[in-house]
Amino acid sequence: MTQATIQAGICGFTTHVKAESPDEQNVELSIDSDCEHIRELAAKLATVDAYAEIGAGWGGIIHHAAESTLKGCCAGCIVPSGIFKTVQVAARVALPQTASIQIHKETQ
Repeated sequence: MTQATIQAGICGFTTHVKAESPDEQNVELSIDSDCEHIRELAAKLATVDAYAEIGAGWGGIIHHAAESTLKGCCAGCIVPSGIFKTVQVAARVALPQTASIQIHKETQ
């Protein structure tokens, strides 16, 4: 099983992703989040074909579901990318590694 914890940012919401892929292609997802929008997104992503997802890139089911679910400020949410990366690792097409975004605003 592959697991990810995603801290979305200023909203303060945390998302936990569990991914299993017995055949190293079809990934079963379990997504738990403090965010109602991510819970809605998760309902659309029970099983993902990792190879189809990688081939489709931004046109895949994960980003399509994100586009239809996350509107306004939520369109910049990092959670869908975290889900995508977790799917890749579960299917053994990527190695697990911590990723982060650090944003700082300098004042003059």
